[in-house]
Amino acid sequence: MLSPKRTKYRKHHRGRMRGKASRGNTVVFGDYALQSLEASWITSRQIEAARRAMTRQVRRGGQIWIRLFPDKPVTMRPAETRMGSGKGAPEFWVAVVRPGKVLYELKGVPESVARVALRLAASKLPVKTQILVK
Repeated sequence: MLSPKRTKYRKHHRGRMRGKASRGNTVVFGDYALQSLEASWITSRQIEAARRAMTRQVRRGGQIWIRLFPDKPVTMRPAETRMGSGKGAPEFWVAVVRPGKVLYELKGVPESVARVALRLAASKLPVKTQILVK
């Protein structure tokens, strides 16, 4: 699973997901892409699950680019803990995704295979998506 090697700060604020993706919203590397239509947090586990689904579908052929990286730590408190005593420990990493962000790109496979692979990947993600063709 993806996670940063090191970070400047261990814990982040949750933040807000307003607006559209101003960068990373075009197909750059591949011929086909999966683009987000909603704002959400996507965990490193979800990114990996979608990647595995795609690679299984395209088998040996094709090249896949992951265009998002989980760089935001999400903290959680232990279960049944009383209020107070600070913020919890970092539990997992998420990528903040806004509408328009290209999540995955694919190249080197026929369009029919690419569409099936991207649809499988989309089913693993918590956002509505669309498939782009370069």
